[in-house]
Amino acid sequence: MQQIVGLLIVLGSVFGGFFMMGGAFHQIWQPIELIVIAGAGMGALVIGNPSHVLKEMMTQIKKIITKKKYDSEFQRQLLLLMYELLQLAAGGLKALDAHVEAPKDSPLFQRYPRVLEEPKLLAFIVDNFRLMAMGKINAHELEGVLEQELEAIHTELEQPAKSLGKIGEAMPGFGILAAVLGIVITMNTVNEGATSGEIAEHVGAAMVGTFIGIFFCYGLIDPLCNMMKQLVNSEAANKETVKVVLVTHVAGKPPLLAIDAGRRLVQLNIKPSFAQLERWINDLEGRDSAPADDSSRRGGRGAKAA
Repeated sequence: MQQIVGLLIVLGSVFGGFFMMGGAFHQIWQPIELIVIAGAGMGALVIGNPSHVLKEMMTQIKKIITKKKYDSEFQRQLLLLMYELLQLAAGGLKALDAHVEAPKDSPLFQRYPRVLEEPKLLAFIVDNFRLMAMGKINAHELEGVLEQELEAIHTELEQPAKSLGKIGEAMPGFGILAAVLGIVITMNTVNEGATSGEIAEHVGAAMVGTFIGIFFCYGLIDPLCNMMKQLVNSEAANKETVKVVLVTHVAGKPPLLAIDAGRRLVQLNIKPSFAQLERWINDLEGRDSAPADDSSRRGGRGAKAA
């Protein structure tokens, strides 16, 4: 919703100002120049990027359009999934085989559908549990391996935004290209005996190409690239959470402390408190998490013993 409001503000300010100054719609509606500029940009994008970068670009844009966000519910599912996996691992890593080998068929993973919808995050989780199950690895070694992997993943996922940003920077140039072609056509009309009014109309139409290129660059593509970068950073934060949980677990800490270590890396706007995390875990285990009830039960047991 926020992105739609922002787009409406941009469109309203630019075109509203143009119409307020006496402009008419037909003066800026130049579909041929639009085809030249947009087609040149798309062609350059295809030329300069391998297919996997283009595919990832479309995936990220789709996530932005569908408003897929990593909210507090997603964090709840991620942290509880990691908690359950660590609980199983405490009984021996072999107990995890049935789950990490086929996570989409695992009843444990199926309880957390939001995580299952993230193939890259899911692969990161199961691959590293497999790594832990393959042999003894200490916390320092695991942290080094995961840091290198996360750096490689982040670099690859940033590439679509960088590539699209390059095309955005080139859009004013493509606009000038379209404008030059328009001027060439205008010069030909002069030789054909066009009137001054017709020449002025052709020049105005040609200048629209420059406007379209600049508008695409700063009004559409640059904000889109910024949203893609924020999406990648959010995905990286989720993987960092998993990394810290695994490293803390391998260091010998109990599952609750390992999950809390990961909780501390969650983005501030959706970061649960420790008390909230504890309630989630208590609900998962079917325990009553109210402190007053706990104290009363302790008091009751003490009175009964007395």
